[in-house]
Amino acid sequence: MTDPVTARDPQTQSVTQPASGPLKGVRIVEFAGIGPGPFACMMLADMGAEVVTLDRVGANKNLKSVSGRGRKVVELDLKNKADVARALDLLGHADALVEGFRPGVMERLGLGPDVVLARNPRLVYGRMTGWGQSGPLANAAGHDINYISITGALAAIGGPDKPVPPLNLVGDFGGGALYLVVGVLAALVEAGRSGKGQVVDAAMCDGAASLMSMFFDFTAIGRWREQRDSNMLDGGAHFYGVYECKDGQFVSIGSIEPQFYALLRKLAGLDDAAYDAQMDPKSWPALKEKLAAVFRSKTRDEWCKIMEGSDVCFAPVLTMSEATRHPHMSAREVFITRHGIPQPAPAPRFSRTPSAARDAVTADLGDVVKAWGGR
Repeated sequence: MTDPVTARDPQTQSVTQPASGPLKGVRIVEFAGIGPGPFACMMLADMGAEVVTLDRVGANKNLKSVSGRGRKVVELDLKNKADVARALDLLGHADALVEGFRPGVMERLGLGPDVVLARNPRLVYGRMTGWGQSGPLANAAGHDINYISITGALAAIGGPDKPVPPLNLVGDFGGGALYLVVGVLAALVEAGRSGKGQVVDAAMCDGAASLMSMFFDFTAIGRWREQRDSNMLDGGAHFYGVYECKDGQFVSIGSIEPQFYALLRKLAGLDDAAYDAQMDPKSWPALKEKLAAVFRSKTRDEWCKIMEGSDVCFAPVLTMSEATRHPHMSAREVFITRHGIPQPAPAPRFSRTPSAARDAVTADLGDVVKAWGGR
């Protein structure tokens, strides 16, 4: 496999950094979209894949965006048959494709799986949607909140009065992007053995449902109630939750195991015998009130001095700007700054082939096809 094409960033005039990471040499064509598709391709690019993003003419993508890093961006008019043919030329040399349109859109463009796989039988065709490629809702519009609504996930998150959207972490990114990455990488491994590509149908409703596996386990053995704020992991238990401090800031505790709970009691001064009933759900509401009063007696920083780094299973609840300055996150360099923009560093970490966050750059499609054709 050849090295990535050299292209210059018109904003910085810097040459693209050489790819590194376990996916160096893997070639992926991304059809520009929003949300989980770009995030998945950011992860693949961070891990060294050469990702070429095909975007509409005049899109003026921000080449410094976090989820858009590590790409070569090419503008095409996919309503133009000549540009569709050029895209097919590129796909003929690619290892994988990622698209996030509604079912049928790629087919109408003349770039559906049948056409592309006929051109390149080894290609892995990754499809990212909310509802999936089939089913009664396949062609309906939706967003993360809708996709997780039908999985049981949203109903289980929040206070007793109503569900609370967990940002768009569960559908778009947890159930969507990460499952797309796993699916594409698994299909690439299989294609390396069989010489045959295939379609990866990654649906956010599928992935979010899969993320609920443990809670279906809990339900089956009678350890989960379908009532929010009444279970051990949903805020119902006094020893697993978030508490407000004297200064209006918050801390989190997860003192589940007996030894961790015992240390919580010791460091927080919980001598009351009522706390002996750790695993009695009937005692949780009253114990939550008592523990809330204890945490309100000190500031967040004071509690950090007492508990952080101990086996209480404790952490301060930080904002994004605070998170970038936390000593542990700083020591591990979990956040980096690129072009003045703080952002998460690539994850996970590899001992021999480290990932890297690289600039996005504009590129000429002809140059990329020429380079890829030399493999």
